[in-house]
Amino acid sequence: MIKNTNNYCVIMAGGIGSRFWPYSRQEKPKQFLDFFGTGKSLLQMTVDRFRPMVPIENMFIVTNVAYKQIILEQIPDMKEQQVLCEPARRNTAPCIAYATAHIRALCLKRAGLTAANQDWNREEMKANIVVAASDHLILEEDKFRETIQRAFDFVAENDAICTLGMQPTRPETGYGYIQFVNDRSRCELNDGMSREQSSLNDGIYPVKTFTEKPNLEMAKVFLESGDFLWNSGIFIWSLKTISEAFRWYLPEVADRFREGELLMGTDKEEDFIEQIFPKCPNISIDYGIMEKAENVFVLPSSFGWSDLGTWGSLYELSEKDEQQNVSLHSDALFYEAKGNVVTLEKGKLAVVQGVDDMIIAEQNNVLLVCKKAEEQRIKQFVTEAGDKFGNKFV
Repeated sequence: MIKNTNNYCVIMAGGIGSRFWPYSRQEKPKQFLDFFGTGKSLLQMTVDRFRPMVPIENMFIVTNVAYKQIILEQIPDMKEQQVLCEPARRNTAPCIAYATAHIRALCLKRAGLTAANQDWNREEMKANIVVAASDHLILEEDKFRETIQRAFDFVAENDAICTLGMQPTRPETGYGYIQFVNDRSRCELNDGMSREQSSLNDGIYPVKTFTEKPNLEMAKVFLESGDFLWNSGIFIWSLKTISEAFRWYLPEVADRFREGELLMGTDKEEDFIEQIFPKCPNISIDYGIMEKAENVFVLPSSFGWSDLGTWGSLYELSEKDEQQNVSLHSDALFYEAKGNVVTLEKGKLAVVQGVDDMIIAEQNNVLLVCKKAEEQRIKQFVTEAGDKFGNKFV
């Protein structure tokens, strides 16, 4: 696969991964950890996944300022200015707006243009961007890159926002869902190409609705219907399309970055971001743009994807013994026990007797024993531990 200098990649790596507590901690969240003993963190695996198709100088990681040094240590060929630091947590829409503004400034510089006379038809301005999280697991990486290339080709030719929808394999309640239009209904794109033609030519379909995490009964209905996909949170668009989408659907965010358009890409960028970023609304890209825009499409995909968001998702992906127990990073003996996941610090042994379907996780000064079915309460546990004991346990 040939790298395209018009391809850019934005990796979101600012989360604290509280649902993987206590293995994931504020000082070193899950994206910087090696979950599978491969010698690479989830972030390193993500960067390597895009290397064959995106030049390293076109990759940007948006993160909390506290994690900048970890990123530069884990990705040594990435320059300091490619790590975009958020001074406050404001969800995914301001995060993506920041990266978009930075990439636009870089394209203008490469084209010898200014913000006042930017020309979207210039080759240097025809940037295509993929946005992905830093903590996804992809098992079939060649297939993944082929899918991303199809999406790049699509957004390069159409004024369209594209997302990847995963083919559901079970009635999952932990994911959001995308309903897509498969009845060949027509809806004109800006260039005159219809959504029907798009579906026939590319296998890329118009999005009808986005749905938050459903209950089990609704998830079963979604699975049986055949026109719902898991929402992967992986987005592909052109620089022009996403810039216009922010101006149209989230002007309160776009206007903040427009205030310092001439400062982006200069040594004054960091100070500018410090001032305006905390003033941005706390809003997700899904709610702010994806659910409102009329030019959103989905590419149904299947390449062994997991968002690796919970202990349960990690359990599902891990090798199990005859009693469906999982042991990670450490040794374990199980007696009259089944369906458990255990992780301790290396060199330690867990002896588990008489319990089923439990999470048993120990790291540094915290031991967690929790029912797998109750793992959504872990974020509550983290909050209450912080409230009662301060930051020493979180």
